[in-house]
Amino acid sequence: MIRVCTVLDLPPGEAVRIVAHAPIAVFNADGELYAIDDTCTHQDASLADGWLEGCWVECPLHASSFDLRTGLPNGLPAKRPVRTYPVVVQDDVVYVDTAVRDVA
Repeated sequence: MIRVCTVLDLPPGEAVRIVAHAPIAVFNADGELYAIDDTCTHQDASLADGWLEGCWVECPLHASSFDLRTGLPNGLPAKRPVRTYPVVVQDDVVYVDTAVRDVA
């Protein structure tokens, strides 16, 4: 597992990018923590820099949105999902389990 930050350092509506086997974005969506691949599957853009609305993040380049729970895109131009990763909170510290997971 990779240490991300403390819970206080990731307030609701915010995201942080971490470096792992591939960049990972960790989001606080209204108090729920989610981790997905940080790179949009349509074009190289950081999803941590995107717009968060509920459990969806919109890519900052071409408006594809990805479901933080499943990694699935909601439509074009992205066609492929991003990987999701388990998030664990221990002693107010956020961790991401970076074991490679199947794409939805």
